[in-house]
Amino acid sequence: MPTLFDPVVFGAIEASNRILMAPLTRTRGSADHVPTDIMAEYYVQRASAGLIISEAIGVSRQGLGMPYATGLWRSDQVEGWARITEAVQNAGGRIVAQIWHMGRMVHPSFVDGATPVSSSATTAPGRAHTYEGRTPYAVARPLEAEEIAAIVEDYRKAARNALRAGFDGVQIHAANGYLLDQFLRDNANHRDDLYGGTIDNRMRFLLEVVAAVCDEIGADRTSVRLSPNGDAQGVNDSDPEPLFAAVASALDPFGLSFLELREPPRSGTLGLPDRDPIAPVIRKNFSGKLVLNSDLTRADAEGLLSAGAADALSFGRLFISNPDLALRFARDLPVASYDRDTSYGQGPEGYTDYPAAAL
Repeated sequence: MPTLFDPVVFGAIEASNRILMAPLTRTRGSADHVPTDIMAEYYVQRASAGLIISEAIGVSRQGLGMPYATGLWRSDQVEGWARITEAVQNAGGRIVAQIWHMGRMVHPSFVDGATPVSSSATTAPGRAHTYEGRTPYAVARPLEAEEIAAIVEDYRKAARNALRAGFDGVQIHAANGYLLDQFLRDNANHRDDLYGGTIDNRMRFLLEVVAAVCDEIGADRTSVRLSPNGDAQGVNDSDPEPLFAAVASALDPFGLSFLELREPPRSGTLGLPDRDPIAPVIRKNFSGKLVLNSDLTRADAEGLLSAGAADALSFGRLFISNPDLALRFARDLPVASYDRDTSYGQGPEGYTDYPAAAL
């Protein structure tokens, strides 16, 4: 069986190891959603990952509701990301752009007071992060069919811009309670048209986005992220196994570079999931490369690889505080814990100031 340090091919992307950097929102862009110089430093520090999956990047102004997050719908954003991808690749790394639309989680203050959009008229729980502070979410309005088609084209354009910016590929963010997930799962999707009701209808929007992105940049540079296990920012499904088995089966013929799954949290001395994961069901229905993500330790990751449960593993928090995580694993060096209080911000603290291991 492969080890964490063996190379792996994700379609058109050759990764030097199976230790991937998971997508992590870090809010270090500008207030008008342009990448900044400090972001290049951050990603270069982590270029020894087999593959970096970028922070989520907005496909449109309508779909981006996070302060200091970045987009890929304007030329200045493309130029900003081009500086980052060039720096990462010059350091020997590979990086793909995770592209998203936040749906009902876009507060009206980001879009000149416009009502957020979703599959149905629902409201996200909790409070939105805005430039004015934490504010209650607004009730979303259901998207019309022609608006859905326009958003599919936003994803296509963002994928095209990602390659213009030098990314090695694109990951479609269909997880964590954002727009595509709001269509997939039945507690958020109450529609009775071609995009609601049956499983086939609820996954129609996702498949249209995947088809458009694959058509634009090639399936061998396209991946998808799902979070099939339980509640994600208020989005859940009453019967997730048949839903995600069907999604996996529908994605399989595209020939994607890989499929990434957010697993249930792990706890206890054995590092076992808190509940039964749906990944084994998806593994049976998806023949391509599978990447698993959770609060994994090195031992967890090696166990999943040796069991054939995954082809690679992605690490989030460990990559925040350990920019040289692959090296630390390879040399059995201690890993540093991260400071949750500095996860989000606009400066170097908790971002670029985590040191590499002393050798």
